[in-house]
Amino acid sequence: MPATASRLSHFTESVIRAMTRLSNQHGAINLSQGFPDFDPPEPVLAALERATRGPFHQYAVTWGAPRFRQALAAKITRCSGVPVDPDLNLVVTCGSTEAMMCAMMTCCNPGDKVIIFSPFYENYGADAILSGADPIYVPLRPPQFSFDPDELARAFASGAKAIIVCNPSNPTGKVFTRAELQFILYLAEKHDAFVITDEPYEHIVYAPHEHVYMNSLPGAADRVIVCNSLSKTYSITGWRLGYVHAAPHIIAQARKVHDFLTVGAAAPLQEAAIAGLELPASYYAGLQATYTAKRDVFLTHLRRTGLPFTEPQGAYYVLLDISSLGFPTDTEAAEWFIREIGVAGVPGSSFFREPEHRFIRFHFAKKEETLHAAGERLALLANHPRRA
Repeated sequence: MPATASRLSHFTESVIRAMTRLSNQHGAINLSQGFPDFDPPEPVLAALERATRGPFHQYAVTWGAPRFRQALAAKITRCSGVPVDPDLNLVVTCGSTEAMMCAMMTCCNPGDKVIIFSPFYENYGADAILSGADPIYVPLRPPQFSFDPDELARAFASGAKAIIVCNPSNPTGKVFTRAELQFILYLAEKHDAFVITDEPYEHIVYAPHEHVYMNSLPGAADRVIVCNSLSKTYSITGWRLGYVHAAPHIIAQARKVHDFLTVGAAAPLQEAAIAGLELPASYYAGLQATYTAKRDVFLTHLRRTGLPFTEPQGAYYVLLDISSLGFPTDTEAAEWFIREIGVAGVPGSSFFREPEHRFIRFHFAKKEETLHAAGERLALLANHPRRA
C-alpha cells in the first residue's frame, strides 16, 4: 500500500476534541473544549431566523459577502482605531482555524521557520508543519508566562520568517503588554519577518489588563497579519466565521489561498452575524463583566481544592497544577478527572513543547450553574486521597 504523507507523523489528532469525546462518554461536565453552553445575543438569533428565509442560500462572494465585510470593517475600526477597507483589507474565512492556516500559507514557503510561543494553542505547530514550515518554540515561563527577550532575539536571528502571537493567550490567559508587543514588532522589523496574531478573545480581558491591537502599533501595517473570529465574542463557535485582516498586498495573496481551501464561509451565517457586529459598545462592556463574574465563580471553587492554579488576565482558561496528586502524566490525570471526578479538562502537555506534565486546562465559558456544579465536583479534591 502507498504510504501517507510523512508530515502527518509530526502531530496527533486534537487532544482537546479527544477530551470532549471522553467527557461525553462518561457524562462529565465538559470544561475541556472552549465553547459556551448559553445562547448568542438575541439580536443575532433573530437575524439568523430572518436569514434562513432570505436569498442567502447560495455562494457568497468568495472572500466574504459585501454587507458582512462592511459591517466587520466598521466594527474593527470602532474597537481598534485601525482604518479598514472592506474591499482591500479583509478575507472572510471558515473560522479562525482556517484564518490561521490561510495566513501561514500566505507568508511561508516550505522550509521557512516560524516562531511559536510555548505553551501554545495546539493548532499552531500543525499549521506550520502542514504549510511546510519548521516551528521554532520559545518558552513562556510560568507563573507570569513571560518570554526571555534574548531567547526571542536568538529565535528571530536564526532566520524566522514569522512569529505567532495569541493575545489574549490560549491556554495561559496571558495578556501581552504594549511593551512586549512593541519588542516583538521591533524584532520582526529588524529581521523582516511577519507577525501573525490570533485574537479571538480580544473582548474577554480582565481589569486592570487591556488588550492592545498589535496592528495599531507604529510600523505594524505591512507585516502584522491579524487572524480572528466571531466565535467567542458572540458565542457562535459552531458558525465557523473568521477572518484575516492585513495590508492589501497580503490580502490579495491570502484570498487565493482561501479560495482553494474552502471557497467561502456560509452565506446565511454571514448575513445573520451582521447583527452582532452592529451591537453597541455596551454589549462588549457587558461581555467583559459577564466573563469577569464567571472567572470569579470558577476561581473561588478552585481555591477550595487547595491546588495551585494560574489566574487568567484574559480569555477563559485556567491551568490547574495537579502535580501534587501524584499521577505519572497529566494525560492520566485528565482521564481520571473525567472518570472519577466528573469534570473534563485538557492535559497541559498538549500545549507545551517542553516536557511539562503538571497542568490540566479548564475553561469557564459556561452558565454559572454549570460552573457551580463543576466546582462542587472539583471540591472533592480537597479531601480526596492523593494518588501515590
